[in-house]
Amino acid sequence: MGRHNFVSIKDFSPDEIRYLLDLAREMKAHPWAHAGVLKGKTLAMIFEKPSLRTRVSFDVGIQQLGGFSLYLSNAEINLGKRESVYDVGKNLERMVQAIMIRTYAHHIVERMAEYASIPVINGLTDYSHPCQAMADYLTIQELKGEVAGLKVAFVGDGNNVCHSLMFAGAQLGAHVWVATPPGYGPVAEAVEWALRRGAQTGGTCTLTYDPVAAAADADVIYTDVWASMGHEAEAEERRKVFAPYQVNAGLFRHARYDALFMHCLPAHRGDEVTDEVIDSAHSVVYQQAENRLHTQKAILLELMQYREVPETAPLREMAPVFSDFEI
Repeated sequence: MGRHNFVSIKDFSPDEIRYLLDLAREMKAHPWAHAGVLKGKTLAMIFEKPSLRTRVSFDVGIQQLGGFSLYLSNAEINLGKRESVYDVGKNLERMVQAIMIRTYAHHIVERMAEYASIPVINGLTDYSHPCQAMADYLTIQELKGEVAGLKVAFVGDGNNVCHSLMFAGAQLGAHVWVATPPGYGPVAEAVEWALRRGAQTGGTCTLTYDPVAAAADADVIYTDVWASMGHEAEAEERRKVFAPYQVNAGLFRHARYDALFMHCLPAHRGDEVTDEVIDSAHSVVYQQAENRLHTQKAILLELMQYREVPETAPLREMAPVFSDFEI
């Protein structure tokens, strides 16, 4: 594939996204076929924001490939305060072979990818969640066969998960519908990108304030928490605004008879989704969660397999520098 980082699904071509999904499917079918290929390599995992699925899937994934993981919490680093993003990147590039970072601000991941000479993987930002979207569309492929032409409805807050769902859907030719309350839609730049790429692949991106219109004849209905990262203080206000956007049995009946229910988890049961839906036969939320492991193993393999530790100048090459000083 030839890519150095995994920062956004927008950075790839449709063929590259399909390649990674094919690789993930092959690795899931043969989980030990690539055991040991990353032997001796270490993945640094920076968590400014904690997570069950991201932590476990990357930790298990790198170990299944023969490598090691190193967990770094905000207490160790405190990016931008205790140490600059530049310094963290330049330090880690000399000790590990890749960085996964789960942070709040998207520009931190972009800067880390710019500064570090080793692969950087976006584990989640306020703008996007590309690893989640890869697992989502692997799940859809497994259960529906072909993504192109499917109607994928996202109902709720136009957040980071929504953005990456739109990006990957556009790459794969899906018809993505996004239903949000007024003022809570995805950012304009994300929609514009999805429309441009969709025009090339046969996909579409449709925004609406009507959850029923989005759910009508949908092959997939997807939702996420109403107060995601950075908006926790607005939880009570958002609960009132988003109440008509709850994915319940009444809304789900508008979808196709074989529609899938999806959620990136964790779910706030009784808010964005009812128990009746998330625990139904239509729900594939735990298959999605498992597929984080397989898609991320594909990403790790692709980025890390042939990457070596950056070489530094031997000490003897620095001798002329030392000679300039009086001792």
